[in-house]
Amino acid sequence: MDGLLLVDKPRGPTSHDVVARARRALGTKAVGHAGTLDPMASGLLVLGIGEGTKLLAVLEGHDKRYETRLRLGRVTETLDEDGAVVEEAEVPAGLDVARVQAVADGFVGAGSQVAPAYSAIKQGGVPLYVRARRGEVVDAPVRPVFIHSVEVTRVEPDAVHVALHVDKGFYVRSFGRDLAVALGTVGYLDALRRTHVGRFSVDAAVPLDDLVRGRGAELAARLISLEDACSSMPRLELDDATALDLRHGRPATPSPLALEGVPDGGRVAGFLPTGELLALLVRDGERLRVARGFVSGQAAYDRAHPKEPLACEP
Repeated sequence: MDGLLLVDKPRGPTSHDVVARARRALGTKAVGHAGTLDPMASGLLVLGIGEGTKLLAVLEGHDKRYETRLRLGRVTETLDEDGAVVEEAEVPAGLDVARVQAVADGFVGAGSQVAPAYSAIKQGGVPLYVRARRGEVVDAPVRPVFIHSVEVTRVEPDAVHVALHVDKGFYVRSFGRDLAVALGTVGYLDALRRTHVGRFSVDAAVPLDDLVRGRGAELAARLISLEDACSSMPRLELDDATALDLRHGRPATPSPLALEGVPDGGRVAGFLPTGELLALLVRDGERLRVARGFVSGQAAYDRAHPKEPLACEP
């Protein structure tokens, strides 16, 4: 049972709670997730099952889409509705979609962002939210971020609804704080939903209740195969010589044409002629090296290339 399972997480459970329920439902401990969702957030959580866990680091780097509601006039310590209110301010009069959109457009592109004090980022091996809950003064890091688009979909007297398309490492809670300040007030998120991770959509996800009630065979039928999960990556069809080197963990030198369009350090999905995924590969100059190998692909290679039996002594 190897691949990806898309789950629609409701508000309330943590991402780890979803993983624990998937482990029970599928009868395996080999379950992980890509991209944590806060308890107050809902939407798409991508689970890696079995060897699918090897793809999670790649999925972490995919772009994401969110829909959120920013409540204006108050800000909480956690930048969402789960925290205590720490500041209040008047909301400017006359806010409408056009005015808020003009301000939001200023965030599009490359920029920087102060992470929330209540986040899982570790300093000295301790998550920031643990330090914050202890009452320690937290020096949250500033991180580079990239916003592809911001669409203001609705404006209420004390709330703004926004759809976001962002790159990895983006904190929507920090964006809400910064947008509220740019509008001349303060604010926090009281609704957040992730709708996409890369090409994967929440529309194809299993509701968490169905995951809990589902039988292993039914859930297995919803798995996205390893091969399909890699469809957004450059695909390299391996010849026998290249596959042999990679099967044994050795760097391989494919034809220059095979590396065309792949930047140095970029990842490639290496497939056997029979269609199985052998490994995730990283370009290192003119060579490829194995980042993660897949047991199923290695077994397929071995089946296609059985070893010659040893000759018996007379």
